[in-house]
Amino acid sequence: MNKKIAVEEGSGNVFADIGLPDPEERLAKADLAIRISEVIRARRLTQTRAAHILKIDQPKISRLLRGQLSGFSTERLMHFLTLLGHDIEITLKRAPRSRRQGHLRVVATM
Repeated sequence: MNKKIAVEEGSGNVFADIGLPDPEERLAKADLAIRISEVIRARRLTQTRAAHILKIDQPKISRLLRGQLSGFSTERLMHFLTLLGHDIEITLKRAPRSRRQGHLRVVATM
């Protein structure tokens, strides 16, 4: 017996797909947090050492690394990346005519 499973293609933004407010900002914050986590892992930093570098306490690092981002703004996450030795470059470009509104996204070339 073959059962067919209905599959719906996502938009590329899980936050939009599940109907959360401000999905692009949420996705950008998640992408920044992933980059921060990758840098911490690549540098083999303990949470305590990472907290010292980022000038926050260790429980906040733990929350950040677990994806609990409600207490972190996009700007703060970008600042953390600069403290970890990465440049942040913001590029503005016109949205294509097929869209009325622009999009926010994080592109990393690490």
